[in-house]
Amino acid sequence: MHKTAIITGASSGFGLLATIELAKNGFNVIATMRNLKSKDTIIELCKQNNIQSKVSFMQLDVTAKESIEELSSQLSNLPSIDILINNAGFAFGGFCEEVSILEYKEQFNTNLFGLIAVTQAVLPYMRKQKGGKVINMSSISGKIGFPGLSPYVASKHALEGWSECLRLEVKPFGIDVAIIEPGSFQTNIWTKGKKIAQKSTFPSSPYASYMKSIEKELESGKSSYGDPTEVAKLIVELCSKKELTKLRYPIGKGVKLTLFLKNFIPWKVWERIFHKRLNV
Repeated sequence: MHKTAIITGASSGFGLLATIELAKNGFNVIATMRNLKSKDTIIELCKQNNIQSKVSFMQLDVTAKESIEELSSQLSNLPSIDILINNAGFAFGGFCEEVSILEYKEQFNTNLFGLIAVTQAVLPYMRKQKGGKVINMSSISGKIGFPGLSPYVASKHALEGWSECLRLEVKPFGIDVAIIEPGSFQTNIWTKGKKIAQKSTFPSSPYASYMKSIEKELESGKSSYGDPTEVAKLIVELCSKKELTKLRYPIGKGVKLTLFLKNFIPWKVWERIFHKRLNV
């Protein structure tokens, strides 16, 4: 029997590419998204690859209780739930002093609490069948802080800690948990999805020049961003494994070196390098 994978946030970015790659490799994919009108791109790609029969669609807003309940009611109709890929998310920027608590909550509602809610809906089925995989899309930002992006960074750090706990809890039931930690890739999370705290966009902000330096750094690095298909192929690789022996899977140009340096050089050196690069 072909395995079934549920993907959240499948309408764009890694979610869209993973949907197509998994279907091409024989998986039955349930592509979920907040607005089903966004499925047209997936449908067209499915036609091009002759995999229409491998992909079905489901409306899902990970932040809405009613939407999670509807998902739960549909799960019992599936022959199995082999893989959950928690991909839904967006990026919120701004400086810590200027990001409101409501804005932090908005970020966490999608990137963390929504992910938890979907996972809680799926886990009973995986436990009953004594197996499954939960793959959480994190980021290098889940291991490394970056000025001006604290809502996003904090949500990914929290996701990393929660995923560690989850893996230890569900491993005895035959369920594997993994975290994918991409570096900078050519997706739309920094264009379509990105929001910035309003105060941090004002010229009167004490952080205005700092924000310009950060935006300049992000813009200058775009030419070296990786091909997101690499991440989609890693997802397929993990979904195809019998067992996931590792928790974390960093991917992207320079990511492993950056994580190594962060862990082993003194903080004062790390901080000095950071500020020198941003010219602040």
